[in-house]
Amino acid sequence: MTKGPEKNTKNKALHTKLLNRKKTKLQEEKKEKAIRLKALVTKMNQKKTSDE
Repeated sequence: MTKGPEKNTKNKALHTKLLNRKKTKLQEEKKEKAIRLKALVTKMNQKKTSDE
C-alpha cells in the first residue's frame, strides 16, 4: 500500500504566518484609529465647552 503525495507544510506554515501578520496589522490600525478618534472627540468637546 503506497502513501499519497507528501504534504507541503512549509507553504502552509508561511501562509499562516502571513495571515497572522496581516490580522495583527489590521488590529493595530483599528486601535490607532480608535485612539485618534477618541482624541478628536475630546478635543472637540473641549472646544465646544470653551465656546459656550
